[in-house]
Amino acid sequence: MIPQYEALVDAPFGVVAIAMQGNQLAIDLLLESPPQENLQFYHPTVIKNSLVQQACEQIQQYLKQANLQFNSALYQQQGTAFQQRVWQAIAAIPLGQVATYGQIANQIGSGPRAVANACGANHIPLIIPCHRVVAKNGIGGFMQGKDYGLSFKRWLLAHEGVKGYSHE
Repeated sequence: MIPQYEALVDAPFGVVAIAMQGNQLAIDLLLESPPQENLQFYHPTVIKNSLVQQACEQIQQYLKQANLQFNSALYQQQGTAFQQRVWQAIAAIPLGQVATYGQIANQIGSGPRAVANACGANHIPLIIPCHRVVAKNGIGGFMQGKDYGLSFKRWLLAHEGVKGYSHE
């Protein structure tokens, strides 16, 4: 099923598309704007959902200045108890820093692959900054292996001042 987006935010790497899935916020990072038929609303002044409006405004601020702390109301997403623990650990990674899949796994008593799978299930990237999770010896994955995912991850890490991942 193709999502119906309620807002689009232009980003240096492409487009941040925001939707509601039931009562849960969902964010997609895209190379380009989706077809018009996939848009319920486009202009921020016509966004009817206050959570989408907040996400749109805060993502715009984040893209201008990385040190934005997202509003806690945006952090809510449905997932298993294990996914929730992983997402909490990821949300605690400070701006400008990274943690490895293994470090998070050790922190919550799990394995690195399980942590990577929970990262892939994160529906609110940027807000839960799964781009800050890297491999022991490299950048790791992002966006479930989409071709452009690693270039987005590199941009986000560089935007936040993380060194060492820009040209792998």
